[in-house]
Amino acid sequence: MKHSQIEKNLSSPAVEQTQKEKSFPFLTGFIHELNKRNPTLFWYGILNLFAALICIILIQTTTIEVNNINAFIKPLKFFISIAIFCFTVGWIFHYLQLPRKVRAYNIMAVIVFTFESFVITWQAANGRLSHFNTTTPLYGVLFSLMGIAIVVLTLWTGYFGVLFFRRKEWNIPMPYVWGIRLGILFFVVFALEGGVMARMLQHTVGGDDGGKGLPLVNWNREHGDLRIAHFLGMHTLQIFPLFGYFIAKSSRAVKIFAAVYAGLVSAVLIQALMGLPLL
Repeated sequence: MKHSQIEKNLSSPAVEQTQKEKSFPFLTGFIHELNKRNPTLFWYGILNLFAALICIILIQTTTIEVNNINAFIKPLKFFISIAIFCFTVGWIFHYLQLPRKVRAYNIMAVIVFTFESFVITWQAANGRLSHFNTTTPLYGVLFSLMGIAIVVLTLWTGYFGVLFFRRKEWNIPMPYVWGIRLGILFFVVFALEGGVMARMLQHTVGGDDGGKGLPLVNWNREHGDLRIAHFLGMHTLQIFPLFGYFIAKSSRAVKIFAAVYAGLVSAVLIQALMGLPLL
């Protein structure tokens, strides 16, 4: 075979794709498996990452502000969080082998997140609050509907957590199973903490929203901020399963880790309720 033909074959798309897969075997394997397990949430998650990229561009090119920060920072955070959530539940719910229930959940998740994202982005683009906004009847109704929708989705996620607790036979490591179980449990608990913020119509304790905050996350540096425990608690959905799969040697280790972590997050919540900043 001539050298030119060899070079042509080596530069073909198929060969290039194979070389990329060999360079990043874990990443490409994870992506392929995630798409296989739950293509609906996989592609919806990808769509949200694309939306997050657009928000990054808008942050750099617009001057619209809400609560003294660029208006598109909040949609950016939500799009990234939604993508991570979709990838996570798309991966772990597969273990239950309940395709009909998962498909129904997928539909609900897509509807809820699309509605929430639309309201958050629309309000941000117009320089208005999306959450805690009751300045007009319309904005108040939209805020209430977002709250109802996310509570329904959270409780539905909790139902899948119950299914994980009920099932006794598994073909995956039990520390991993316990990571999933406790991850869902504490996700639900700290997700519902959002109700405290909704009742207060703000997330800051001891001051007003919009004060000096940490970069990007904008957690208040002068007063208590309920979003911190909300964030740390909800991400047990990722942290506990990862700990159970990659680090823990026993189910007991997962339970101890979960108890310590939940205790620390609870302390952060109490600190915020006292009006004290994290840092």
